[in-house]
Amino acid sequence: MIGGLGPSELLIIFAVLLLLFGASKLPELARSMGTSMGEFKKAQKESELSLKEFENSIKDAESESEKASRIEETALNLGIDTKDKSEDELLAEINEMLKK
Repeated sequence: MIGGLGPSELLIIFAVLLLLFGASKLPELARSMGTSMGEFKKAQKESELSLKEFENSIKDAESESEKASRIEETALNLGIDTKDKSEDELLAEINEMLKK
């Protein structure tokens, strides 16, 4: 059984399709349905990949933010003035303090 359809139901559906479209149109109809399904699956995979890339970029941004706050916290703990200083400047000052 396919999705709750038995052999007799499938035979009736096939007969109706044959009457509606004719024998010559059925292969063309099946081909276009197959192409449509392939396009749908391709679009679905692309959107899933796009979503994963977006999630990864958010995680990267969060880790960058965490890194910046840890650098600033460390500088403050060492008594370094953090006002108007970049991360690189703070890291340089932290390294200088740790060398002493």
